Amino acid sequence: MPNPIDYTQIDYSQWTRRQIVFRDFVLLLIRLLARVQVEGAENIPATAPFVLAPNHIHMLDLPVIFAYLPRRTVVFAADKWQKNPLFGRLLSFFGDAIYVHRGAPDRKALGLAVDVLKAGGVLGLAPEGTRSRTGGLQQGRTGVVYLANRGCVPILPVVAFGQEKAFACWLRLRRVPITVRFGPLVQLPPGKYRTPDLDAHTDLLMMALARMLPPQYRGVYADRFAGEGE
Repeated sequence: MPNPIDYTQIDYSQWTRRQIVFRDFVLLLIRLLARVQVEGAENIPATAPFVLAPNHIHMLDLPVIFAYLPRRTVVFAADKWQKNPLFGRLLSFFGDAIYVHRGAPDRKALGLAVDVLKAGGVLGLAPEGTRSRTGGLQQGRTGVVYLANRGCVPILPVVAFGQEKAFACWLRLRRVPITVRFGPLVQLPPGKYRTPDLDAHTDLLMMALARMLPPQYRGVYADRFAGEGE
């Protein structure tokens, strides 16, 4: 089925009016139910395209991060969520989602993602690929670096943590403390990347995310920090 959205024609300079209303509503809910500390917002480019690379530990990652993101963003999402009555609607409001078929490279989705970046947009894609079941970082996949290289754009790492404790806090009628932390842009060297290049720069990206997280969230990268006194 052809994609109904032409990503080359979107005005990426601002959210749509519908998205702004929904974002403000979500932000109000978050402020009522959580105590959110946002750090590094000055690292978000005001106009230039980039790939947003978040960690992924909970279903609340998307609304928490997007509520504090001033740039209209297109997100990569598994196609299984497209017809989900809750998350499908959430994705349609928060971002003009590109749905990806799992199990094999989805060249059409990759092409649409490059269209977003070439048109000056922001593309959101979790480098781990799937939600972590442990709360710690999983091994990074090369998709983020591949698309940033193809689009000739930098990567903005962002981490959010604390939201995985939301339901436990709410059961005790407490607001959940959440931290959202935007890191410095990761600038990739130019050139056509082969598999070793993709692997190497993905590792650097994942280490950047790990440094932004408390030790208990670093997952498979925790051992790399041994001896640093944390």
